Order: sequence, then C-alpha cells, then structure tokens
Amino acid sequence: MLDKEFNYYRTHQSDLVKKYEGKFIVIKEETVIGVYNTQIEAYTEAKKNHEVGTFLIQHCTPGTIGYTHSFHSRVAFR
Repeated sequence: MLDKEFNYYRTHQSDLVKKYEGKFIVIKEETVIGVYNTQIEAYTEAKKNHEVGTFLIQHCTPGTIGYTHSFHSRVAFR
C-alpha cells in the first residue's frame, strides 16, 4: 500500500539520514512532507492535512534498524 513511499526511503536513505538523522519523517508520493522529533508528533501533524493510510512515517536512521524488528522467545519447539 505504501510501497512507493518505503522504496523512496530505502533508495534515498543515505541522503535522508544526512539531513534528518534521528527524526521522524513523513513521506507521501516520494516526497518528504514533514520532519518531526517524535512519531506521535509526525502522525498528529500529518493527519491534519492528509488521509491516514496515504503517508509513511519513517524513523530516519542509518542501516535497517529503523524498519526491521527482531523478536526473541523462550519457547522451545520439538
């Protein structure tokens, strides 16, 4: 659904990190439309002028840490 926006982030990640490292950026249609200090602030401001589901909020960090998660479990499978 937001493939275009996410691909834009990944393609331009190094340049975006140079400009906005540590910030939460809002991307819509391959354009950064906002830069914020928190994810809540990014969401609150973006939804004022754009329909929810039409923009991507991305934590602007180097590497994959900003868009991947690892989950660990103590469950053992037989």
